[in-house]
Amino acid sequence: MLSIAEAETLASEALQRASTGPSQAASVARGLVAAEAAGQSGHGLRRLVAYCAQARAGKVAGAVVPQAERTRSALLRIDAGNGFAFPALDLAVDQLPAIVRETGVASAAIHRSHHAGVLGLTVERFAEVGLVALMMANSPGAMAPWGGTRALFGTNPIAFAAPLGDREPIVIDLSLSKIARGKVMAAKQKGVAIPEGWALDSAGQPTTDPDAALSGTMLPMGDAKGAALALVVEMLSAGLTGANYAYEASSLFDDKGPPPGLGQWILVIDPVAMGGDRAVERLAALVGEISAESGTRIPGRKGRAARREALETGIAVEDDLLAAIRAM
Repeated sequence: MLSIAEAETLASEALQRASTGPSQAASVARGLVAAEAAGQSGHGLRRLVAYCAQARAGKVAGAVVPQAERTRSALLRIDAGNGFAFPALDLAVDQLPAIVRETGVASAAIHRSHHAGVLGLTVERFAEVGLVALMMANSPGAMAPWGGTRALFGTNPIAFAAPLGDREPIVIDLSLSKIARGKVMAAKQKGVAIPEGWALDSAGQPTTDPDAALSGTMLPMGDAKGAALALVVEMLSAGLTGANYAYEASSLFDDKGPPPGLGQWILVIDPVAMGGDRAVERLAALVGEISAESGTRIPGRKGRAARREALETGIAVEDDLLAAIRAM
């Protein structure tokens, strides 16, 4: 077991050995370890080996500082500089709240970016300061339009968070594929099969082989509806931000090719400005009704509970992964 601080130090030092700047490495390490602590290992420390290889090869500019430009009163355009996404996301989290207090609503458009990790962890940070947030991100080609076989869309996650007064915020985070592609990569690294129904091979046939799945396409959540939502995410997070579309982006899993150049889009709302003094109370009322229904669960609670436990007991890191990180 490693404590959260030990895991962050381990990740940060590995990244710095791979030509990543100290502040950038710390930002990335926090994001990966938070994902690991929340039980999202597909976006956690198993990403570190590929991250370091990409930084060492120059596919990611590990020491770049993201730049923000306020192009309109309520719009922040952020150039991640082909660096890691986490420093750019930190910049958005740092600057957007003050803009929202002024304008009531604000948006951040991030381009030339990288893997955004668990989006729920980013939107949650806005909810913790009393704001509502919606975020979308595109990713390299992994999912075909409904009826097609070419991976034109990424798995394209969407996340939402809202404050609930004195209760924990609600956090919704979902991938538009039936399962996050990172879980397929984790299965590949562990040498285990994936369940049928997650993916198709390159010929469009169902597969349980993670290698065949990674060279094929992921199945969309909700079939045609999920594929349509993935199109929306591509347009908002890549088309409008100036980022690469999924089919233009290089892989996040190896150090070959140019930078992926992905995009993220964040919308942040002051609930009081939009809905009046009782807005947060009204949001909490709906969640209260859900909680009162037997057998229901509130999105985001499981991950927050896992992170609280990890703070007390640490996180388990498999021996093979620990050895790989230390060897980098």
